[in-house]
Order: sequence, then structure tokens, then C-alpha cells
Amino acid sequence: MEEKYIISVDMGGTKMLASVINSSKGIISRAKISTDLDKTPKDYVKDIASLVKTLVDDVGLAHSQIVSVCLGVPGSVNPYSGIIGIAPNLGIKNFNIKSELEKLLPYKVLIENDVNLGALGIKHFGVGKNAKNILAVFIGTGIGGGVIINGEIYRGSNFVAGEIGHILVDKNGPNCGCGRKGCFEALASRTAIVNNIIRDVKKEKKKSLLEKQIKANERIKSKSLLNAVQNGDKVVLNRMKEAAQITGQVLSGIQNLMNFDLIVLGGGVIEALGKFYIPLIKEEFYKHALEDSSKKLKIIQSKLGDDAAIYGGIALTKEFLGVEV
Repeated sequence: MEEKYIISVDMGGTKMLASVINSSKGIISRAKISTDLDKTPKDYVKDIASLVKTLVDDVGLAHSQIVSVCLGVPGSVNPYSGIIGIAPNLGIKNFNIKSELEKLLPYKVLIENDVNLGALGIKHFGVGKNAKNILAVFIGTGIGGGVIINGEIYRGSNFVAGEIGHILVDKNGPNCGCGRKGCFEALASRTAIVNNIIRDVKKEKKKSLLEKQIKANERIKSKSLLNAVQNGDKVVLNRMKEAAQITGQVLSGIQNLMNFDLIVLGGGVIEALGKFYIPLIKEEFYKHALEDSSKKLKIIQSKLGDDAAIYGGIALTKEFLGVEV
């Protein structure tokens, strides 16, 4: 009996990453291309189709071995119709990527919000295997959330559940990418942390190890923040602690509402700074969470990294096609 696989595609704002994967062997091959943000949605479809075909040919798989192609989309999607409502980082709006991609590929195409796929990966293949009710939180460029209730992804009435990054924290706070002010991610994402550090250095004339990068207008990534923290950079430490406190406060409110048994933290900031950052989040969290709501809760770091959404495609395939791979 021939072995079955899926192809999971992570449609990121900087790169598109495709992986051939199944539950027994894990990821057996990867391929990626840079994302050209000047392209049209139909151009993206052509790029994805080409990426998938290249990957299948390189691995030497027969068409019959591929059960599905699963797309993780950074935006609002309807997984039943295949329509991307809006993916702002990709410039896509009201586009049926499922039907367009199926015109070019001989496989079933499934789509899901990338953070929801990450939550599914954590539930079925990561640290969430033994938990029923899970909040997966990914902190990076923005802040996203995926909600698992009784072992299943909760999408909400319009498929936008889990958008915790847009919980209001400060109505007079900084502008958010969603067009509103003072959202959680506008105050505590890596983007927000970096913006505050830049403001401290440029306007407040505070000294930081990141000054050279700031003056050169270089992108400051999580690894640069880690290096600054490890070297005792007071500006970075203060801004990281501030963001961790906000994160702990917001998560405590969500916990008081939902009473999860597991909160899993992932994303670039957590991957790079988890050992330093998670204890700060926990400290603030337990100041505000109700004792009865949090006494059995575990707050832990994801171990799947960027592969969480890739693995989530396996669970999505089982849900929509009834096929285990």
C-alpha cells in the first residue's frame, strides 16, 4: 500500500514555505520562494502551484500519494468556501484561492488561517496532545491566537475567532494595523516593542546596543532583542518587561472568561526569548487571573516552532476529507 502525504504551504509575507509531510515520517522535504508583494492574487496562485509541482517532482511522489494541499493564510478565511476574506500582508481580498489553485493542481486544496493551523498542530502533534481546551498564542510581527475547545478548533460564527491581538488595551494607545488604536498587538508584539525602543533611542536619546541598527534603518529581529537582553541593555529590558506585563494581563482576562487547561506560547519572540520572557508573563498573569480559573492551568512554550502550522495541515485534512495521513 502506497504511503500518503499532504503538502502544507505557509503563505507568509516574506516567504512561501511548502513541506511534504505525514504523521508517521513528519516533514520529508521543504521548498520555499520569496513572496513578491507586488503580485496579484492570481500570481500567488501560479507561484504556489509551481512550488508544489517542484516539490512533488523533487521528492519523486506519484500524484496518487498526495491527499491534499493545505494553505495557511495570514488573514481571515472561510475554510468551507475556500475564500480569503482579507489577508492584508499579502494584499488579498475576497478571493477564492481554493478554486483557482485547484484549476492548476490535481489535488484537493484546503485553506485555514495560519494561526488556527498552528493551534491544530500543537493540539495533535505538539505539547497540547493531552489537553482538551487550549489557547495558542503566537507573538511576533503581530499577535495571533488559536482556540481549541473540547479538542476541536473553534472558528466562530464568521471564522475570525481567536483574534486576540485586537483586544482593546488602551483606547488612547498607538495605531494598530487593523485601523484602530490601542490593540494588544499594537502594544506588545515584536513590532510594538521595537517601535518603542526606536522611540526611546531617537527621541529620548537613551543608550542601547541597538543604536547602530536603528540608525541604519535595519530590521530588528527577535535574535537582536535576545542579544540585547543577554547583555543587560536597559532600554530593551524595560520595553520587553512592559510588553510581558501587558501580555500577562490580557491572557489573564481571557483565562477568566474561557478557563483553558493549557496556554501555549509560540512565535518568533517566544522562540528567541522564551526562557526570559515567559516567566515575566506568568508573573503578571497570576496577579490578575482568578485562582479557581488558573489553578490547573499550564502555561508552556510550543516546541514545534514554525512547523506548528505545517503539522496542522494533517489535522485539517482529516477534518475536511476524512483521511488520515
